[in-house]
Amino acid sequence: MSISTPYAYKGRDASGKIVKGRVDATSEAAVASRLRTMGLSPVSISEAAEGTGLNREIKLSAGSGVKLKELAVMSRQMATMIGAGLSLLRTLNILAEQNPNKKFTAVLSDVRNQVESGIAISDAMRRHAAVFPPLMINMVKAGETGGFLDGALEAVAENFEKEVKLRSAIKSALTYPVIVFCMTIVGVAAMLLFVVPIFEKMFAGLGKPLPLPTMILVQISHAMVFVVPVVAVAGILFAFWWPKHKNDESVRKRLDPFKLRMPVFGSLMKRIAIARFSRNFANMISAGVPILQALRIVGETSGNYVIQKALEEVAEGVRQGEAIATPLSKQSVFPSMVTQMVAVGEDAGSLETMLDKIADFYEQEVEATTEQLTALIEPLMIAFLGVVIGGMVVALYLPIFSIASAVGG
Repeated sequence: MSISTPYAYKGRDASGKIVKGRVDATSEAAVASRLRTMGLSPVSISEAAEGTGLNREIKLSAGSGVKLKELAVMSRQMATMIGAGLSLLRTLNILAEQNPNKKFTAVLSDVRNQVESGIAISDAMRRHAAVFPPLMINMVKAGETGGFLDGALEAVAENFEKEVKLRSAIKSALTYPVIVFCMTIVGVAAMLLFVVPIFEKMFAGLGKPLPLPTMILVQISHAMVFVVPVVAVAGILFAFWWPKHKNDESVRKRLDPFKLRMPVFGSLMKRIAIARFSRNFANMISAGVPILQALRIVGETSGNYVIQKALEEVAEGVRQGEAIATPLSKQSVFPSMVTQMVAVGEDAGSLETMLDKIADFYEQEVEATTEQLTALIEPLMIAFLGVVIGGMVVALYLPIFSIASAVGG
């Protein structure tokens, strides 16, 4: 039995352009033969050492550094080039050469090399599951199996573009209150650490007891000397811990239900999760992905543990022969409108259309809610900032006011 060895090659295409790559083969002669079938004239062929070069780069970087927007652009470009008649290898080669993200370039180059060696593109993507989401991998698999890869990639691109738009709307709504809140914390900490001690020394020479608000402020100032270092260390440790464990089931099991119960923001997050579920489910059904597999994947990509577990129960009901709407109606996290529209879609044979309409409705709801939140939060945060800082200033000046009133009396 022949053993395949990784070879690095350089070849010249019909236009005279040098093409580099990597392929597994039994010998250099086999590599040369494969290059000729690809329309390339061999320039150089050599064994590729394991753990070096491109292999090493992929091993170090495949799991990070690729944004959803970059995946959307890549999917759109890939769909356009394949639809225009370019071969899959040529398309992947162009994407790898033109991508500005070096980490993504390394991943795309490895996918191209895997495809060159005869592996299906969906399987090549699956080897970089940290970069390519399950939704994309399965839709690509359905597209290449059904012969409509460009259409599947078009649907992936549209899905990711809408997801990017949704995330952008949420960020725009939360950016202002987060900035104001951080400024408030910094301002309060600065006053407690630097301003209050100056006033405390000044009050010490008055020889009179301090008003209660001022005494409380002074005691908090004393405590801040110990609290700030502890909070800083805890924050640094959390910053290292959170990226590694935020997707742990034990963490999501406790945090995600709390997210849905939060005042104001809970309903917003629920709408986001339902919009994401509906859009992803519609795209997967249109791509021909089996219902049970699609339910599992959209549960994983919903972004919330509660909805993921609810969809697992829905999938179990479907496995036992029930229509999707029946077990869906038993899950309290899904509003009755969703279950009713799904039931109508199943009865009419237009489930995909109904899911798209549900997604459109909830995406519009998210946009409207974020606009309302932005308009509401701005004055509330200004008032919060004024009350906190203003209250501290008043507490600091109360002893001075009491002395002035005593002198005036």
